[in-house]
Amino acid sequence: MPEADPAASLTRTDADTAASAAQPPIVLRFFAGTIEVHGLPQGHALVPPGFLWDPRTNCLRADADHYGAVALRLHRARVPWQDDARRWQPLTADVAEPKQPRPFQVEALDAWRAQQSRGLVVLPTGAGKSWLAVMAIADRARPTLVVAPTLDLVRQWHQLLEAAFATKVGVVGGGEHDVQPLTVTTYDSAWIHMEHFGARFGLVVFDEAHHLPGTSYAQAARMCMAPFRLGLTATPERQDGRHALLDELIGPTCFRRDIVELSGRWLAEYDVETRVIDLDEAERQEWTHEREIYRGFLRDQHIRISAPGGWGRFLMLSCRSEEGRRALAAYRRQRALALAPKGKFELVGQLLHQHRADRTLLFTQHNATAHAVSRRFLVPSITHHTRVSERTAILRGLREGDYRAVVTSKVLNEGVDVPEANVAIIMSGSGSVREHVQRLGRVLRKAEGKRARLYELVTGETGEVFTSTRRREHSAYR
Repeated sequence: MPEADPAASLTRTDADTAASAAQPPIVLRFFAGTIEVHGLPQGHALVPPGFLWDPRTNCLRADADHYGAVALRLHRARVPWQDDARRWQPLTADVAEPKQPRPFQVEALDAWRAQQSRGLVVLPTGAGKSWLAVMAIADRARPTLVVAPTLDLVRQWHQLLEAAFATKVGVVGGGEHDVQPLTVTTYDSAWIHMEHFGARFGLVVFDEAHHLPGTSYAQAARMCMAPFRLGLTATPERQDGRHALLDELIGPTCFRRDIVELSGRWLAEYDVETRVIDLDEAERQEWTHEREIYRGFLRDQHIRISAPGGWGRFLMLSCRSEEGRRALAAYRRQRALALAPKGKFELVGQLLHQHRADRTLLFTQHNATAHAVSRRFLVPSITHHTRVSERTAILRGLREGDYRAVVTSKVLNEGVDVPEANVAIIMSGSGSVREHVQRLGRVLRKAEGKRARLYELVTGETGEVFTSTRRREHSAYR
């Protein structure tokens, strides 16, 4: 909870005077994702920042996440008050089969508790973030809502919590709406339903917390009363800079360990290899021709893509003339040539043969490339169009050895648990550091004798070289 301010230093006499002056008694209520404070006049010294007077209901009102601050202030000021907002009781479930935590998990839990049980924990994929959450839930003993970005992750969390606490776990999302003291939901469902059940949980866990600063998702966090908050992610930084909001929505980063600090003992040892592929003569000529059409349009229209709003201006102007539409088509074609030239497919074939005894994940930037790889090499593909049941069956086949490789676009960047996978091939991707680290993390889960390998395929003398440089700006690749 937030620290109290100087108002908490009121003497008992001062408090009694304040209490008698506050008519009717101070009452806290939850309504539609907000906290109402009744019986405390506007401008009173006990009113924490963030509350505004609502003349419609003659009370003070703020987002529900202000509950902890006002409750703590009233408690420390020793004024009589009534809590009609909180709709939870202590959680009675204990961990059914405790296991020995890793030393850094204990450190992370201690650091989180030292921050009033609010804050972000940054750990690589495979380091045990989920079990850390189990430890936090058991430690706080409060009804808990776990928020995850995908239905696949909701399913994994549901299985973990039911096994860990041997109790019924609720699910909200994917056609289900069952709210229990332990409940798992998606970010989308949390945004839709938080105004209704935001007062039922004392702890909220945000998995893959880098999603939270999105406008709608952030509002879900504000509509939740839970004073205890735990964020989990491997890569909190966002290109839009909105990760700064995590301090407000969850709490400051309280513990961080990167891949290089945990590889070897807690994560698999790994090697990273960048392979540069050249366009063949015909591809190079076409790439040069199409790129000149695209860049010529930028020059004629005085557009700088790197400038703020540059890309949006290009898209707007490309719709207004035949030259613009041709420039957009040229951009797409030169980029497609760079992302998926013939040489990359040939190299993928060689790598699949070289690692035919391994379990391989292939990553592409676009669905079309994933489908092309699937057809050429007869490996299953997973895209956002793949049904959950089919996706589950494909991943089970990879785990059990029925498949030796699976190709995907961006669906498996996060949330897939395939400990057996030990080879990742990045055929194409964005310049996002997070995406690149996530893809490496897919193959780093520890196993006896395992050494992981990541191949990054880059088309030389194209924009892919710059993209590769940007996405490798992380200690894991140095």
